[in-house]
Amino acid sequence: MAERFVEKPKEYISDWALVGLYIFNDKVFDAVKRIKPSWRGELEITDTIQTLLQDGAKVDVQRVQGWWKDTGRPEDLLEANQLVLNDLEPYNRGTVEDAATITNSVGIGEGTIIHRHTAIRGPVVIGDRCEIGPNAYIGPYTSIGDNSTITNTEVENSIIMEGAHIDCSKRIVDSLIGRKVKVLGYEQNIPRGHRLILGDMATVTL
Repeated sequence: MAERFVEKPKEYISDWALVGLYIFNDKVFDAVKRIKPSWRGELEITDTIQTLLQDGAKVDVQRVQGWWKDTGRPEDLLEANQLVLNDLEPYNRGTVEDAATITNSVGIGEGTIIHRHTAIRGPVVIGDRCEIGPNAYIGPYTSIGDNSTITNTEVENSIIMEGAHIDCSKRIVDSLIGRKVKVLGYEQNIPRGHRLILGDMATVTL
């Protein structure tokens, strides 16, 4: 049973941290209306929880065992992606055409097609109903969301979310690509790596 929560204290209190996953009932709305901005000028979720505690509400916590990673910056997300993919057990629920090459730990989702003249070097995970290739290279530590298409492109150490379409004849590295993003390009210039941080439904021509 929780007793008190403190958001980013200026002085050390303990080694415990809130990992940012909360489940509330409708009592939370009244509590939010009664809190004031913190010294950072923000309405803090911890102040909301503290208000619920003061109202006598039941607030339970679950302790997370193992590693924990703050993912507040793009590079943190990429590092967390690497940590998860390091434990990937390979599987194939899709179709791999002849003349495609798969090495190391790769997860291929249901309905996904790996076209000819495509190389995938894990650890890599690819979602459902994707089309990868032809003429694509997917390098280590890449995660690709459902319903994505990647052709004529090299990708490495990146997170590509669902519905992305990438056909740019370029090399993309250390990137975060949002949902339904389009990355297009026509000039052949593979050796240079492009680092992209793109929000949902953006369109970029390289």
